[in-house]
Amino acid sequence: MVLASARRTFDFVVAANRLPVDRVVDDDGTTRWQASPGGLVTAMDSVMQGRRAAWVGWAGVPDEDVRPFDRDGVRLHPVVLTAEEIQDYYEGFSNETLWPLYHDVIVPPRYRRRWWAAYREVNARFAECVAQVAARGAVVWIHDYQLQLVPSMLRELRPDLRIGWFNHIPFPPVELFGQLPWRDSVLRGLLGADFLGFQRRNDAANFARACQQLLGAHTSGDVVSWVGDEDEPGSGERRVRMAAVPISIDFTTVDELARTPGVRRRAQEIRASLGNPRTVLLGIDRLDYTKGIRHRLRAISEMFADGDIATPEVTLLQVATPSRERVSAYRELRSQVDGQVGRINGDHSTIGASAVHYLHHSYPKEEMAALFLAADVLLVTPLRDGMNLVAKEYVASRWDGGGALVLSEFTGAAHELTQAFQCNPHDIVGLKQTIVAAMSEDAASRRKRMLGMRRRVRTHDVHAWARRYLAALEAAPDKPDRG
Repeated sequence: MVLASARRTFDFVVAANRLPVDRVVDDDGTTRWQASPGGLVTAMDSVMQGRRAAWVGWAGVPDEDVRPFDRDGVRLHPVVLTAEEIQDYYEGFSNETLWPLYHDVIVPPRYRRRWWAAYREVNARFAECVAQVAARGAVVWIHDYQLQLVPSMLRELRPDLRIGWFNHIPFPPVELFGQLPWRDSVLRGLLGADFLGFQRRNDAANFARACQQLLGAHTSGDVVSWVGDEDEPGSGERRVRMAAVPISIDFTTVDELARTPGVRRRAQEIRASLGNPRTVLLGIDRLDYTKGIRHRLRAISEMFADGDIATPEVTLLQVATPSRERVSAYRELRSQVDGQVGRINGDHSTIGASAVHYLHHSYPKEEMAALFLAADVLLVTPLRDGMNLVAKEYVASRWDGGGALVLSEFTGAAHELTQAFQCNPHDIVGLKQTIVAAMSEDAASRRKRMLGMRRRVRTHDVHAWARRYLAALEAAPDKPDRG
């Protein structure tokens, strides 16, 4: 880590809620920064190399003013957040208001004026930080639902910048989005960008309809034309282009990792530790109510009860990564999932063979790759998901052509991985039938499905996603290259 000069400016700036690093304290008390896991960090790493680039985000430490520093040739510019702002802006407005609202109101959103005030304040701070580090005419790429006001605030401060925003989660239909008391301000915030990227065409269409119905904007094709109020940031006539640019993974890296002898050996160890069942069903999710874990467990419970599956021939390995444990809905979800797992095991496990192996942990990428190789069927059953990169990681890991993917039709990935066994997770009977079909299809047919999905993910990898997005941003407001 090298401390950076406070006066340097950069031609390419990324803004996201978090920096691409996590603070780690070693056993001897030494503090260091290590790269964060996740597709966004991987994608931006390749894009930012060779550029005069900076990343603006929160360092993950409350109330601490961390000085800007350089890492791997990129300037990291921390944004200071107080403990109260983390509670109101992040845990409150971002994750108890926007997250449920944007995910089909699976749980009721909570609307609090204090949270909204904190959201505006933090977004303004991000905009000011970006304005300070961006060079004249720089390209700025803003990410996700936590920073929806930044585009217009930044446009007000720096009209010379080329500004893009990408939404990693769904954008809701206007009938749901319209519930938000501050809906107009959010739309105006986003319309400060030159180009808006979404995971699915329906998300872009939902945004366009919201602009039409709530702001009176005009839409033609993939362009929104709007004249802002004089007293609002980003006022004046705006032409903003929007399109679906679905995110992906680093296929080559995942594929190569899954081929290593250590990962292959570990996959065999995992199956042996489960008792070498005929079929290993696998679920890997954040412990989030959007992921459909409760519906999946209900289907598995009924399959055991109906005799469709039985131990020790079949077992479910469910990994639930801890998530947002200070938010009440997530604490309640964990309690419910713990109870479901306990009931299934109590009813259907036998001595030496558990019906469900439940792990509430996060795991390194090597262990994840081994889990993917060990699984005969991956269950990806969200009730709503912007993309779901776990599905793509599973496909990239299956260099052997084996495995089957059960995939919710309510994920962005379902629009690309059309050879998957697709399902409606709300339909428990249909979900059970889909799982049985995935388990019972002959090996040749399953292999054909997997090879087709691998071709898709290999061709449309994270590097292609970043290139396509930046080309569209560069072309905006003219028609972007569809690629």
